Amino acid sequence: MHADADAVRAALDEEDEPVVLVGHSYGGMVITDAAAGHRNVEHLVYVTSVLPERGETMASLGGSREPGPWMDPRPEDGTMGIKAELTPGAFMQDCDEAAVAGGLKRLTRQPLVVFEQTPRAVAWHEKPSTYVVCAEDRATLPEAQREYAKRAGKVVELPAGHHPVLSRPELLALALAEAARPGEL
Repeated sequence: MHADADAVRAALDEEDEPVVLVGHSYGGMVITDAAAGHRNVEHLVYVTSVLPERGETMASLGGSREPGPWMDPRPEDGTMGIKAELTPGAFMQDCDEAAVAGGLKRLTRQPLVVFEQTPRAVAWHEKPSTYVVCAEDRATLPEAQREYAKRAGKVVELPAGHHPVLSRPELLALALAEAARPGEL
């Protein structure tokens, strides 16, 4: 997670214009860490993601000691993946066949260490934030999202599953545009 946040920070260092950072799912951890102290980041948007406090990890925010049935940890190689056969039902039940096929082609593994890393700083303490609850998400349950959302300055709820950028792009675009409006920043 720290490496991902460092990559985002590097991109932010190259940007002079105002930025709205959007973190989807695990990306909430990344933007929380990456945006801290960056003057040009004017708003954070969390989409069906964790919204961590200092000291919290993906593992601790999961609410369970056991990973979801769709998770595929491989301690022997230090990676975590998602079981392809369970992906459509857990993450993409509201997506069309083309989106599901494209998503399955892009499944990758990530280091297990990201689930144990805490944010080095917590940007939502210093930046305005919006949380987008995806009310039909079967992976990050809406009840958990609403708990995370209590930390955000504003909450928007969409009738979408875990990947609204694929299933409901027009609704997500409206929510992001609303968050990015100059009066909202």
